[in-house]
Amino acid sequence: MNNLRLTGLTWEELNTLMAEWGERPFRAKQIWSWLYVKLARSVAEMTDLPAALRNRLLECALPLAPEVLAHQVSRDGTEKWLLALADGARIETVYIPDEERGTLCLSSQVGCALACAFCHTGTQPLTRNLEAAEIVEQVTFARSELAKRGLRLTNVVLMGMGEPLYNYDAVVKAVRIVLNGTGLAIGTRKITLSTAGVVPRLVQVGWDLGINMAISLHSVRDAVRDRLIPLNRKYNLDALRQAILAFPLKHGRCITWEYLLLNGVNDSLQDAQELVDFVDGIPSKINLISFNPWPGSPFKPSSRETTLRFQEVVCNAGLVTVIRDSRGGDIAAACGQLRASVQREEEDGERL
Repeated sequence: MNNLRLTGLTWEELNTLMAEWGERPFRAKQIWSWLYVKLARSVAEMTDLPAALRNRLLECALPLAPEVLAHQVSRDGTEKWLLALADGARIETVYIPDEERGTLCLSSQVGCALACAFCHTGTQPLTRNLEAAEIVEQVTFARSELAKRGLRLTNVVLMGMGEPLYNYDAVVKAVRIVLNGTGLAIGTRKITLSTAGVVPRLVQVGWDLGINMAISLHSVRDAVRDRLIPLNRKYNLDALRQAILAFPLKHGRCITWEYLLLNGVNDSLQDAQELVDFVDGIPSKINLISFNPWPGSPFKPSSRETTLRFQEVVCNAGLVTVIRDSRGGDIAAACGQLRASVQREEEDGERL
């Protein structure tokens, strides 16, 4: 077996592999512990494995961590890594520290096919899906790096590059590995998947994983959302709402609606009331997001005054409504900015 991705194996698959290799059952437990508890960066670190098994793994297993091409730290403490995968593809992963938690924003694809009008990440074409191992390794790498500085990784959000539900099988497998209580042990309440609304997969992912769901909404008018999120032309707002009504929410949880406020586009008091009407009957939390401008974008952020008026309408309807602070904007790590600045720097370098 060549090009073995250990971090892409579930607990059951790792046990099966060891059995096929004629190894004793506890070897799988040892390897699992090295991967997800001790956070080994290479097979060579697995010193309690027999030399023959370790050498066999060294011969066929791919590296356990991506290569770091760049690391930036924002004034607000947000961190961003540009990572090179085994085939040279590049992704970005972002860590957002808070008082009580540390959240890692994962990428699920190299690039993105959705081409959302407000998102600079979406100006980059989709290159390929990430494998489950490449998603998991963002978590193991970051937890290891952060632990060296006494920082905690408590939460994971699939909100980085790509549309997670367009890489369904790999995302589900990766999340199940991250959830495993004998390894990384990040619970379902601490993992959130964000989607632009791939309706056929919405209910399924709820049953398959039981994690939190965030919907990239941004308008409840089809004409406006068609412009902002072209996927809406395929799965419109009515289809999205019906899917959410069927979503298997666990007790005490709610759907998070991400709403990016754009000046003169979706930020009127009427827009706010229509949002309230749209989520009626659905346990909901509203995240109001500030737009992060990028060169060539036709949009401008809503004013603080407009944002507060919008929030007041939604709050008065009894909905939990949070104005989400923009984090990491000075290092292009904020919402919709991933990979964009690095891409420009690479292009500028090629022209020099």
